[in-house]
Amino acid sequence: MKIGFLFNHDMLHQIAHTAPIAAELAAEGVDVSILCSSPEQERRVRALVPAGLPVRFVQLTTSRLANIANSLTGGVIPFRRLGILRQNLSLFAGFDALVVPETTSTLLKSRYGLNGLKLIYLPHGAGDRSIGFRGVTRLFDFVLLSGNKVRDRMLRSGLVTAENCKIVGYPKFDTVDLDHVPRIFDNDRPTVLYNPHFDPLLSSWRTMGEQVLDYFAQQDRFNLIFAPHVMLFQRRLHASLEHRRLWFRRKIPQRFFGLPHIRIDTGSPLSTDMSYTRAADIYLGDVSSQVYEWIYRPRPCIFLNSHHAAWRGNPNYAHWLLGDVIDSIAELPAALERAMADPTRFAHLQEHACKETFGVDDNRPSSQRAAQAITSFLRSSSTKVEGFTRKHVLCSEASGFY
Repeated sequence: MKIGFLFNHDMLHQIAHTAPIAAELAAEGVDVSILCSSPEQERRVRALVPAGLPVRFVQLTTSRLANIANSLTGGVIPFRRLGILRQNLSLFAGFDALVVPETTSTLLKSRYGLNGLKLIYLPHGAGDRSIGFRGVTRLFDFVLLSGNKVRDRMLRSGLVTAENCKIVGYPKFDTVDLDHVPRIFDNDRPTVLYNPHFDPLLSSWRTMGEQVLDYFAQQDRFNLIFAPHVMLFQRRLHASLEHRRLWFRRKIPQRFFGLPHIRIDTGSPLSTDMSYTRAADIYLGDVSSQVYEWIYRPRPCIFLNSHHAAWRGNPNYAHWLLGDVIDSIAELPAALERAMADPTRFAHLQEHACKETFGVDDNRPSSQRAAQAITSFLRSSSTKVEGFTRKHVLCSEASGFY
């Protein structure tokens, strides 16, 4: 079997979710190709795939016009990603399967008719936002999921069937020493990680972010790591098809740079390899799925309800049950005091959520389980010829850009 691993995004945060699976398959003798849309992606994949494995690397290109259009729109409409899909159809058609961590690739079926190509999806995260549970998931032939929480919600929504999905755990964990606690500051203060999302409606950076930085700049009890979702500062203009919102992201005021107790990182590799989620003591955020990587080791969480959500009983905010939820910065000092006074207050809920979110198997790494699931699926479907019958999923939804 011939399997491609497609990395077609502006940033590097999706790579660790599927690259270790490619390494496992290559080690088992499967014909594996890594398809990257930038040299930076290739370097990151090479860092995660042991040297000497028979893996083929391919750099994908697109037209100069697509690159110019992408630049002019600030990436809000991902012309470059779309162009890479359209201009490499013959390459994609030569594979038995493509493994992807995003949903834009479903255009290969919904728009370009590559119906003989098996699309295998492993979501790049295990969060609760509604964008992770859209109808576009039905376009995939096989879906690899982290645990019961995501699988059960997808089954209830009719996005997968019991036959075309498999719980494999969280392959990204295979790339990290989860017991290692990086040292970021040269002091023994407790460290807070502020991790806002980029969504135009949901992000706390939009209305509260500067106040958060002001609070930590003016106190001397805590260190602060400001490490938002890597896409927040990748673009100035953010658009949400889900919430029909546009937002010009504000810049970070210069007064916050150079402070010895504040680390600002808007997108280095440390923001994507769990360095900060391992190093900090208290999580401060809004809707990012990184909170589930955080609770792998239970610790206090504080969530900023900057958009006045009616969140209780809403599955899109299930993670807000794992810590304190506050509606204003005025409530932050008291929330921090509670976190310090009783750091295990939500530990039992976090432990249960972690177990449901990640199908942990102490005997086998997640990437190994995923590799086995992929080969079993492809062997079982190799004698089947299946036409495309799901065109009721709208092309606009299928693109998703997620």
